[in-house]
Amino acid sequence: MDYVPNPLDTSSVRLPDELAALTERLAENTHDLWAVRKLADGWTYGPSTDVTTKKHSDLVPYAELPEGKKAYDRDTAMGTLKLILTLGYTIVPPKVG
Repeated sequence: MDYVPNPLDTSSVRLPDELAALTERLAENTHDLWAVRKLADGWTYGPSTDVTTKKHSDLVPYAELPEGKKAYDRDTAMGTLKLILTLGYTIVPPKVG
């Protein structure tokens, strides 16, 4: 297989501070979507990941994940937000009150 990933370059995009909370919420949702798929495929929690028995140590609430695992989901969320901005879209926070 000669697949070479070619994502758009978003390295120059700086996310505004007000998107920090959105990034964390997207990361949590990303984890929850992953967990829903795993559970639907018959996986359950286990202290270590075992493909044979379909046990996975990350089948816990996002808040209980180790920081390294949260960072993976945050990177995905930030990458998505940066891509949205790179493509010319704007993200407008909801009005408070």
